[in-house]
Amino acid sequence: MRILVDGDSCPVKEEICEISKCYKIEVQIFISTAHYTNNRLAAKYITVDSNYQAVDLELVKELTKEDLVITNDYGLAALVLGFGAVAISSYGKVFTEENIDYLLSRNHLISRLRRQKEYIFKSSKYNKKKREKFKVNLVELIENKSKI
Repeated sequence: MRILVDGDSCPVKEEICEISKCYKIEVQIFISTAHYTNNRLAAKYITVDSNYQAVDLELVKELTKEDLVITNDYGLAALVLGFGAVAISSYGKVFTEENIDYLLSRNHLISRLRRQKEYIFKSSKYNKKKREKFKVNLVELIENKSKI
């Protein structure tokens, strides 16, 4: 098992590396050149160009069904599930076959409403409670996956 991270907008990279170290799991963080940083954690970084969806496509090329993917992108999560792998958001939301269609549909509807200027949504800040939920759910997924 590896942990593959859609790293461009992931606020929990440090937590992922901490947890992966405890379980001795390889972490690969996929980032675009637009998000390049010298502040590297204990992980393998895969840097791709800044083209639309380049990070997602590179991550999917590396994906196996044994992997665990961390992403906030519902489209990527759907692809991950299609491969038989596991996906979780940085908010601790575990993506499943049961919830992914709803999430994709809701996201599409909200995007349409935003384009029509009928929907204005201010997301809440990423806080300690969300970070803790992510850590608990990530550990649970790792432990369940390693039992298989």
